[in-house]
Amino acid sequence: MIISLLGYMGSGKTHISKNLSVKTNYKLIDLDEEIIRKNQKSISEIFADRGEIYFRKQEKEILDEILAKSEDIILSLGGGTPAYYNNMEMINKKSTSIYLRANISTLTERILKEKEKRPLIAKISEEDLPEYIAKHLFERNFFYNQAQFTISTDAKSAEEIVNEIERLVFV
Repeated sequence: MIISLLGYMGSGKTHISKNLSVKTNYKLIDLDEEIIRKNQKSISEIFADRGEIYFRKQEKEILDEILAKSEDIILSLGGGTPAYYNNMEMINKKSTSIYLRANISTLTERILKEKEKRPLIAKISEEDLPEYIAKHLFERNFFYNQAQFTISTDAKSAEEIVNEIERLVFV
């Protein structure tokens, strides 16, 4: 079984996927890390050197390879992954999808802590960030809301979220 975690940057996908992988003993795959490994460059470098279209093609190709596996996997997706090509359709067809939803203030607070590591927002001012997030969420919610399950991550510990995922998926 593949469990795919999706949501906006800062929603907790990476952190929760690590905890869930340990608790379930499923193999952890972070889609962004796989793209980095294959390209031998950071996401920021790929965006700068090759552009977003190249990145999205790489993302699609690697996503399809992962979804074709027959292993038990916790898959942490990139924030934009569901919004491109037929990715969301494939994610739902080949895995159990869970949208980790967080409100704009939670996302802003989390993202500001590691802004320089995130190419899409590195140049956005702190005061403009909430509006940018709101606009992006509005564009992506159509895809995020197609997930089979939705869990709010606001004001919850990683343990609470992992337990909620286990109740939804394994009961």
